[in-house]
Amino acid sequence: MSLDKDGDSRFFWITHSQSQKGRITVVWILTGIGLLAAAALMGYSRQRVRRAESEFPPTGEFVTVEGIRLHYNSKGRGRPIVCLHGGMLSSADYSGVMELASSQYRVLVFDRPGYGYSERPGKGIMTPQNQARLLHEALKKLGATEPILVGHSWSGLLVLSYALQYSDELAGIVLLAPGAYGGKAYPAGIADRILNALVLSPFVGKLLLHTLLVPLGGLAVKPVTDATFAPDPVPHDYRRLAQAVWPRPAQIRANREDIEGFIRNADAVSSRYGELRLPVVIAVGDSDPFRPELQAYRLHREIPHSKLLKIEHTGHMIPQARPEAVLQALNLLEKEIAAREGQTGPRTANG
Repeated sequence: MSLDKDGDSRFFWITHSQSQKGRITVVWILTGIGLLAAAALMGYSRQRVRRAESEFPPTGEFVTVEGIRLHYNSKGRGRPIVCLHGGMLSSADYSGVMELASSQYRVLVFDRPGYGYSERPGKGIMTPQNQARLLHEALKKLGATEPILVGHSWSGLLVLSYALQYSDELAGIVLLAPGAYGGKAYPAGIADRILNALVLSPFVGKLLLHTLLVPLGGLAVKPVTDATFAPDPVPHDYRRLAQAVWPRPAQIRANREDIEGFIRNADAVSSRYGELRLPVVIAVGDSDPFRPELQAYRLHREIPHSKLLKIEHTGHMIPQARPEAVLQALNLLEKEIAAREGQTGPRTANG
């Protein structure tokens, strides 16, 4: 009887040991497959970034502020207008605006930090207030005094932050389909917060950015651009540029940081909008899908002296889809500036 028990015991330990070895082998195989897949995705990501930057190289100049190189395009002479894009692409959003406005203005169009070919600090969240400070220093270096700031979408909060910090140094501001408020007004849900936390974490974020998020970002370009441009079609060249440039690791991280920075800072900034006294024009499309009643229209109410320009048959991407409407908003702002100068005497603007 004891021999039978010993045999059963030996059989149990042999089969248990073999089972353990089998599980260990499967784990190693799966680990190897995972590492090979990660290496392949990293190689694909690097190749895609190189191809994108070769096909669409920087077209402008650079100014260095606080050790950060900012890429910008400049054209024309006259009062400076400074154009700032939203969370999608780069200074290319304002290509049509630059052509139209450069006959009247010195047009400066920036890639915001981390987008296009502008650098971004490697540590911490780059808040709208921090971006305003960098822009302020860049404009001083470029001799762009008393400019008009033009901000689209996410950059609405950036321009408003700048106006609250440096109001006396501005001629006025134009806000295009602006993002100005957080909470329920800002379309960033729990999924965004989870993705932000993953992307901005030190190890997991770097791994995701250089593996899965590049191809996934490429897949997201079409639905995002379709929604942003609707009811207009997305221009073919713009889609090509977005497909190449937007799904790069640095730009994806910058976008995630901006979403997080907006969520964390919008309430503090928006509580001060009533302090603004400079000329303000707010332009909004009548078909904007991103809750303008909670953003642009609310902002118009909270800055009572602001002028509201409603653009018919237009969605969110005003700078690309309606560059002539941006010029119309600038002309409306100029009337406000001229009216004030008539009351207080003209202010000098650089040529």
